[in-house]
Amino acid sequence: MADILVMKTKGKTAPEPEKGRPDKAKLVKGQYRTKTWNHFTGEDDRLFCGIWESTPGKVTIDYKEWEFCHFISGKAVLTNEEGKSWTLKKGDAFIIPAGFKGTWETVKKVRKHYVILMPKP
Repeated sequence: MADILVMKTKGKTAPEPEKGRPDKAKLVKGQYRTKTWNHFTGEDDRLFCGIWESTPGKVTIDYKEWEFCHFISGKAVLTNEEGKSWTLKKGDAFIIPAGFKGTWETVKKVRKHYVILMPKP
């Protein structure tokens, strides 16, 4: 019998957060510090699920993977290469397809649930 996974950032069942910062070449403005609580890895290390957060800042992005996001809190603006922007906030859910290029700007500290599927090798 399998148990469900409850994702938390505190407590006995919470994984240690992975702290990150962007490559300097990708940082457009701000500090943009991140924390990732990865709760599940599967499908031959191609599927990742957990909670992620970032401080304000703006970075360039180039998605090779597919990602589902659901904002728990915060606000961000995603802009594609053609200049089309989406303002996303608490409660919003969205998919970033593989091949999406542009910028991610965290306006107000973001915390989100994520499901990432990496491409096949």
